[in-house]
Amino acid sequence: LSLLAMSCSSKKDPQGIIDRSIEAHGGNRIAQSHIQFDFRNRHYSFYKTNGLFKYTREFTDTLGKVSDVLTNSGLVRFINGDTAKISIEKKAAYSNSVNSVIYFALLPYGLNDPAVRKTYFGETSIKNQSYYRIKITFDQSGGGDDHEDVFLYWINKDHFTVDYFAYSYHTDGGGIRFREAINRRTVMGVLFQDYINYKPKSELIPLDDLETLFLANKLERLSEINLENIVVQ
Repeated sequence: LSLLAMSCSSKKDPQGIIDRSIEAHGGNRIAQSHIQFDFRNRHYSFYKTNGLFKYTREFTDTLGKVSDVLTNSGLVRFINGDTAKISIEKKAAYSNSVNSVIYFALLPYGLNDPAVRKTYFGETSIKNQSYYRIKITFDQSGGGDDHEDVFLYWINKDHFTVDYFAYSYHTDGGGIRFREAINRRTVMGVLFQDYINYKPKSELIPLDDLETLFLANKLERLSEINLENIVVQ
């Protein structure tokens, strides 16, 4: 009986659930890889080792070839190979943009960062699948400019994949979103998935009400989040 109690208790441990989910999506393979992909006509790359990271975004516009390189030391923009002078505000905006795309592309990797706070938020069922719900918040210290954002993850109880997630954000006027995972595929041991992006009619409703609205087909479909030309080395 004591072993059964321990087993049931461990299933409700948010840290353990997140650990299993990260493992299901690639885990240590992600941490040891150089990952590249295209998203909305921009090329991104991710590399992280021994606490050091390098995220890049490359695209071409009227100025020529633009490369944003984000490392532990901050962001540097290159235009046609030369270092560009940019304002503090633009540097922060570009940094947040690059980091955000990488963060969402590799979810749930990153949810064990020191600033992340995890809360078990109950269980539910969507489309005949059972889920753990895990709420994610962030410490102000180390949580970045988006530390006030709140996430809710629906993690499949059988496969530990992130099938849905919702979040509230405060940048660009703020709002809430709900995403449904689609087009799941594995590349060199790393699980990638695209998403359908939804929003409610009112962005003032509680985050955990989005599940009910989704099941009732009362969310507005905004866009698809599609990753292309994925390479894992």
